[in-house]
Amino acid sequence: MSTFDVAGLNPPQAKAVQTLSGPLLVLAGAGTGKTRVVTFRIANLIKHGVKPDRILAVTFTNKAAGEMQDRVGELLGYKNQKRKRGQKGPPKPTISTFHAQCVRILREHAPAIGFPATFAIYDRSDQESLARAILRELRLPNTALKPGDMLSIISGWKSASVFPEQAMSIASTDKEHFAASGYRRYQNGLRARGAMDFDDLLLHTETLFAEHTDIRDREAGKYDHVLVDEYQDTNGSQYRITKHLTEVHRNLCVVGDDDQSIYAWRGADVSHILSFSKDWPDAEVVWLEDNYRSTGAILEMANTLIDFNTVRHDKVLKPFRPSGKRPRIVQHKDEQAEAETVVREIKHLIENEHIQPKDIAILFRTNEQPRLFETELRKHDVPYVMLGSQSFFDRREVRDIVAYLKWINQPDDEISLLRVINTPARGLSNKSVRMLVDRAVSKGIPVWQVMNDPESVADLTPAALRGIDQLKQLLGDVQQRLTNETMREGLETLLQRTAYADEIARLYDQPDERESRMASIGEVANAVAAYEDKNEEPDLSGFLSDIALAGREMGSEKDKLAMKNAVWLLTMHAAKGLEFPVVYMVGMEDGILPHSRTLKGGMEEDIAEERRLCYVGITRAQDQLTMSLALTRRKWGKPRPTKPSMFLYEITGQADNPNKYRKRKQGASRS
Repeated sequence: MSTFDVAGLNPPQAKAVQTLSGPLLVLAGAGTGKTRVVTFRIANLIKHGVKPDRILAVTFTNKAAGEMQDRVGELLGYKNQKRKRGQKGPPKPTISTFHAQCVRILREHAPAIGFPATFAIYDRSDQESLARAILRELRLPNTALKPGDMLSIISGWKSASVFPEQAMSIASTDKEHFAASGYRRYQNGLRARGAMDFDDLLLHTETLFAEHTDIRDREAGKYDHVLVDEYQDTNGSQYRITKHLTEVHRNLCVVGDDDQSIYAWRGADVSHILSFSKDWPDAEVVWLEDNYRSTGAILEMANTLIDFNTVRHDKVLKPFRPSGKRPRIVQHKDEQAEAETVVREIKHLIENEHIQPKDIAILFRTNEQPRLFETELRKHDVPYVMLGSQSFFDRREVRDIVAYLKWINQPDDEISLLRVINTPARGLSNKSVRMLVDRAVSKGIPVWQVMNDPESVADLTPAALRGIDQLKQLLGDVQQRLTNETMREGLETLLQRTAYADEIARLYDQPDERESRMASIGEVANAVAAYEDKNEEPDLSGFLSDIALAGREMGSEKDKLAMKNAVWLLTMHAAKGLEFPVVYMVGMEDGILPHSRTLKGGMEEDIAEERRLCYVGITRAQDQLTMSLALTRRKWGKPRPTKPSMFLYEITGQADNPNKYRKRKQGASRS
């Protein structure tokens, strides 16, 4: 094991690393070296005799978890250790996302709550297929409630741990009442198909712990220390699961920044980090305020703004770097002039000040704003990248192969089966499939069970019966190879038996298109191989879980974009965790930032969240920051006057701070 020391840490960082027991809250402001503190602390626990596999660290993205594991490996000297295939490596801490940890728990214990251990994880497309079927059952017109709206409402309820039987009583709008009608059916539909959606991974883990205290105690007993990164982003389920895992040993370290809590819309509850010391009265609190990212002038603006939030830990970011250029606030006559001027400036920075395009970011509040900037960037031949392009796992051919794998893993997964039942064509016409589905519905059993019942399929056409036999043979052959050989060989058998390459040749005339589609299939094979190489006990359930969880993140997409030397266009939400030498925050107007919904609602906590979002935008900038606004902006084709964002008045001292005379609370252990 290599040695390391804390000599390179500042005093608060060192304190956080050297506090080895009991509850600990690390309030880590933007750019204060949070990840370094977490990884050093894990390494220090191990150095002081804690067994690596008795440490659990959870965060919110696979990318963050991977980086954390790599850094700990570097500190402890095992990162680059070579070992033969099948040879076990040294024990390591468990570092994963919340959802991945819940998948691990549920794979072991799901039967206790009525799910198979091989449960499928439905992605958005699978969910929408099920939601559409339910809305048809309810005979609701598409205008009353769209599948996406229903899923969003249900997701919000799940994030707040609201179960189907409670939903109707809290529904307040027509859409919510319709969604409440479908919620129970949706959950029953998932259960019948042996599936969970992304939110269920948390909700069912919480249910499992509540209903089976023996399992909860067993899972809690696996760890002596738990660390939670980005604690300000936890929702109710994550908060309660963390409590379950730590209330006996009480060695809980949470790291986060309430000033960067910007995900309330997807269930995050900032009160968890604000009330940590109430939950754990003997908690040590360490304040990280030395910022290594931004210039003093940028931090002065950030501190001035966030001080308008009343309910917060009173942190003040302190610059490690000199003051630098003062941030600018620039007005333009309209949104066209704003886009033209910003892009002209960016072109000047690239050509005359030799700033690399990848070091420049344009940040937006809404997804509608980039259009004009894209047009101007193209006009001036400035390369750019934008977050939000189609995911690899959304491509048709990839979805088909993954659907086959999901069905092979869980034959009752109806959504996956119906996607591939006649792809490529095997004699199962739309009419035959409809008959099978209708019989499954009337009997209350999955479609695959109907297909395996000779009586239920006796009147199907000879072609349809041959198609069913082909599927049975395919299932048996692939399952056999998965059991007796490797996943790679199982996938190979699947591709051979389905003749999927012929399907691609049939669908696409152009050689380039065919090549591109086949390359996508090759990438699935590469993903399977990488998974097998990385895991000591690989199985199909684990692989499918990995890709389901990865598909929910933008982390890998951000990595790909970072490799391109191009200007970044992204929302402020997507920019969290990133930094750029030059940042433009555009559309700084009331109705955009803060958002019009927030202004209409008039709730102080919603305004506070928008203020935190603005603060996150400001603290992405390392050297130069420009905030711009348009004095008029078109709405429905007509120019309308705008009002500068209330946050600009706060930043520039033109708004009276209600907290001016508030007594500040300081942490007892603040350095």
